[in-house]
Amino acid sequence: MAKRDYYEVLGVGRKAPIDEIKKAYRKLAMQYHPDRNPGDSEAEHRFKEAAEAYAALKDEQSRAAYDRFGHAAFEGGMGGGAGPGGGRAGFDFGGFADIFDEMFGEFTGAARRSGPAHGADLRYNLEIDLDEAFSGKQATIRIPTSVTCDACGGSGAEPGTNPTTCPTCGGRGRIRAQQGFFTIERTCPTCQGRGQIIENPCKACGGIGTVQKEKTLQVNIPAGVEDGTRIRLAGEGEAGGRGGPSGDLYIFLSVAPHRFFQRDGANLYCRVPIPMTTAALGGSIEVPAIDGSRAKVSVPEGTQSGTQFRLRGKGMPVLRSKATGDLYIQVSVEVPQNLTKKQKELLKEFQDTHEGSGEKHHPESHGFFARVKEFFEDLTD
Repeated sequence: MAKRDYYEVLGVGRKAPIDEIKKAYRKLAMQYHPDRNPGDSEAEHRFKEAAEAYAALKDEQSRAAYDRFGHAAFEGGMGGGAGPGGGRAGFDFGGFADIFDEMFGEFTGAARRSGPAHGADLRYNLEIDLDEAFSGKQATIRIPTSVTCDACGGSGAEPGTNPTTCPTCGGRGRIRAQQGFFTIERTCPTCQGRGQIIENPCKACGGIGTVQKEKTLQVNIPAGVEDGTRIRLAGEGEAGGRGGPSGDLYIFLSVAPHRFFQRDGANLYCRVPIPMTTAALGGSIEVPAIDGSRAKVSVPEGTQSGTQFRLRGKGMPVLRSKATGDLYIQVSVEVPQNLTKKQKELLKEFQDTHEGSGEKHHPESHGFFARVKEFFEDLTD
């Protein structure tokens, strides 16, 4: 039977790039692989046909020969009996060897991963105060996890006994099986790739090699950590099965809101209400700092609500640095409430003495209402 055109076999155009050819071959090989189509001679033929086509078109040299001479380029009359890639005429195993592992990792990859199982990584969420984020701390945490079984030392075998070599794979953890015209390596079904079997499982762990236990750990939290910081403790995750390596523990920090300060990176912000008289006449206020100290802030006369005062070096430390942020004090002018009759009279007297001098004493409000007046005048024009 005449061979089909190799481009037709792979379903690509004659000017298709190598990457497209490789992608097309991968798709066909996965579709018609003998393990996915046991006993299907048509699928096996399609699989071989796709491999042969890819072998001819996978590189520019062999592809140029095929484009010029067709199938004759790989038959006895044109190349001394060499098939695509230098093998026997009509087919070459090397044609798909370069991507075999990528495509059939379900067969070969499992074998390479044989041996003791790696323990799982764990996550622990820890909330700290802003004061603790400022100074750092040593935290004690307790986590339920799997640890190496003390009775069997993690081997999974009953004390006094040892695992034996798997009779199916001879300790290799994998076996070879014939699949059509080539051999596939698979994980040994008897020992699951470990190379050993346990005839007398440990009663304490059931042959797993690990048991559930609550573990207590000390965690060093450095100064300057922020919300969302992740700390990794290598080897403190779940223990690996039958002597396998342990996973890691990842601690995710969240910083609780503070009653005075709001944080933005290394800087802190604190809103401080001040009496109207202090804002008008000036004075000083005492404010707290995150380090527990007190700081005095001078308020000049005529201070407006929203004015910020900067205290250098009174913010948060920068993680893994000697730098420190600043503390910003934002004042909010408080209007008095529940005035007595006398206080109201004094304020009324104050208001009367300022009639006609708004621009001098209240420049911002005077300017605003002047612009509002101009706005309405423009509308009536």
